[in-house]
Amino acid sequence: MSDELSGPGELTIKRVFNARPEVVFECMTTPEHLTHFWGPIGMSTPLEGITIEPRPGGRFETVMVSDETGERYPVIGVFVDFEPPNKFSFTEAGVEGGMTTSIIFNDLGDGRTETVTHQTNVPPMLMSPEARAGLETSFVKFDAYLATL
Repeated sequence: MSDELSGPGELTIKRVFNARPEVVFECMTTPEHLTHFWGPIGMSTPLEGITIEPRPGGRFETVMVSDETGERYPVIGVFVDFEPPNKFSFTEAGVEGGMTTSIIFNDLGDGRTETVTHQTNVPPMLMSPEARAGLETSFVKFDAYLATL
């Protein structure tokens, strides 16, 4: 994973996955897949806590649960773009300023996919080194899940 602070409240993350864009996109936008890897190590995302309406204006909602304490962390978003298998973006109105996450899926032509995730209006607590390290562990979980498909 490579990440860079693009500007105040902005973050860009690039990651290569060992799967074709269609597979990576489907896993990131289908509850039955997302439940296996969404959230950092130490968090679970139960299937019943995921709602995805795959269209512009549709809901993107997840509830991560701490494996240790049971504390719940909801993500409540609305899709802005939804173009399988090339890109999707969603906004989280509940985050001050309305955080937007956009993910582009680049076919590397060898069975691998590069994702480029760009976030704007990211709150300071989600820009911390600890939060970014947690995000990396969710990618580790995703890699492990992709290896089972």
